[in-house]
Amino acid sequence: MSIPRFTALALLALLAELAAAAPPRVLVSLKPVHSLVAGVMAGVGWPELLLDGGQSPHHFALRPSDRRKIEAAGLVVWVGEGLETPLAGLMAARGRGRPQLELMEAPGMDLGPAEAADGEGRGHRHAKGDPHIWLSLANADLIVRLLVDELGRLDPANGERYRANGERLREDLGRLDRELAVKLTPVRDIPFVVFHDAYGHFERRHGLKGLGALALNPERQPGARRVAELHERIRSAGVRCVFSEPQFPPKLVDVLIEGTDARKGVLDPLGANLPAGPEAYSRLMRGLADAYVGCLHH
Repeated sequence: MSIPRFTALALLALLAELAAAAPPRVLVSLKPVHSLVAGVMAGVGWPELLLDGGQSPHHFALRPSDRRKIEAAGLVVWVGEGLETPLAGLMAARGRGRPQLELMEAPGMDLGPAEAADGEGRGHRHAKGDPHIWLSLANADLIVRLLVDELGRLDPANGERYRANGERLREDLGRLDRELAVKLTPVRDIPFVVFHDAYGHFERRHGLKGLGALALNPERQPGARRVAELHERIRSAGVRCVFSEPQFPPKLVDVLIEGTDARKGVLDPLGANLPAGPEAYSRLMRGLADAYVGCLHH
């Protein structure tokens, strides 16, 4: 039984309309950025997350299924080669004209100083600045604006929804910034050491007194000399806390604080144990502030 011609044409028109109204398939590399994308896309669609919070973005292995996700995505949102090195080749292979947002390359993004000092003039040189850009609320605000523009361009039918979500999200980020400033004020002058050089954006914004990082490069374990230098600095400078991370083994922290008055804390810059979604970013930032205050404030 054949379908009447007018019915077939109507069906094709309906399918075309549904396809046009469908939001783009968005793939996001990291959970904190995924949270911002999910906030902008609320009520329209759900972005896919490539890496959960338990994986270090500095070194990870992509599965064949991950490669297929990258190839199939209508838009890929990632931080950049300076952080997610394994993604760089695949993103180049996607070809020109395939939509992607490499956030470190966005005009106006604050990348911080090219060299993050470790407290004695030596530092970890990032090729293009500090890639942990989401730990700056000013950068988060810019990321939201970039997402609103890009999603509106790819999906103009839902452009107004993206704009409204973006405005609401930016207001929330402004309130969060003020909340964290108040919370962190009492611990601004208390010295501490972190596991790796990831927190410059957060520390500069809130005037925190970081004296160095155990692993200046998270892909290499620190040598005995580096550990001895930091142990002496912790002892002599009266460091209150040494922070490890869920993504890296914390064994060296025990060595560092032995024979000192320093305590152990944990900072999680990726939200390893947080459920993905629109609330993850604010929970991550509040969790960082709580961790600093909890360990530094007696």
